[in-house]
Amino acid sequence: MAKFSDQFQAFCDIAIGLKNAQKADAILLLLERPTDFKQLEKAFAEEMVVVAGDTKAALEGSGESEFDTILLNMPDEAPVYERLTQALLEAVADEYFAEGASVVAVYSGFEAGVIDSLSLIKLDEHLGRLTVRDLRQLKTKIPVETIKLVVDLAVEIGREGREGKPVGSLFVVGDHRKTMSFCHPMGFDPVKGYNKAERQLNDAKVRDGVKEIAQMDGAFIVSADATIIASAQHLSAPNVPELSLPKGMGARHWAAAEITAATGAIAIAISESNGTVRVFQNGEVKLRIEPFRRAMKWKAFDTDSPS
Repeated sequence: MAKFSDQFQAFCDIAIGLKNAQKADAILLLLERPTDFKQLEKAFAEEMVVVAGDTKAALEGSGESEFDTILLNMPDEAPVYERLTQALLEAVADEYFAEGASVVAVYSGFEAGVIDSLSLIKLDEHLGRLTVRDLRQLKTKIPVETIKLVVDLAVEIGREGREGKPVGSLFVVGDHRKTMSFCHPMGFDPVKGYNKAERQLNDAKVRDGVKEIAQMDGAFIVSADATIIASAQHLSAPNVPELSLPKGMGARHWAAAEITAATGAIAIAISESNGTVRVFQNGEVKLRIEPFRRAMKWKAFDTDSPS
């Protein structure tokens, strides 16, 4: 067990002071190594604290504490920003934090395993924003603008639902010819018979139409140029034994994982239970976006390579 250092204690005190001064709602502690949870409880007495750990070892002893905990299970090389974001997403999904909460995050920003940094984070701003750079990390030949267009549409569906009711849906983008070889219609296909111009997602009227029919069973198949090829499709990609998804994932998410493992497509799944949008590639979840009430903001970085 790592020593509960004077520096760690000082950062706990500073975090409490910042939380009170800014009227924040909670504190998030991101641990890379085991700690003394009894000392931690004394340091954060009476405070709302969620503890996230990189590994099971980092959370050893937390079961006897009063803290809510999150196991990240992320690659060792994952940047601290990504680990913080994942911890915040998990905390919102588990209802430890409200969507619009303000959180003081305490973490190791410079020296591995040493608590040396803290940030004040407003969740509706931090988690409601994706960057074009995030999508380029998918390393696909599908134009980033097409993926961005479908992700935006999926987030709107996840946030708005249909007549006040949550809606789950699935979009499969790119490699549409191979994808269609694993599809068969579930019945009436609302987009069948329309010409290509009338099936273009760049058209706001088409996107509105997709929102209307998103509550139907089956997946939307979208080409790389943002044309809807088919809707209401049942996916029957071959099962891939080595696929592994987090607990709680339903048939829609498994279908997204399987089709992206079998093709070069990107799948974008909307959870019916909470509207969360997940982006799949190569059988894995690559991005997760929470459907906050505010519209999502896209931000381009100066360091992005040209499209």
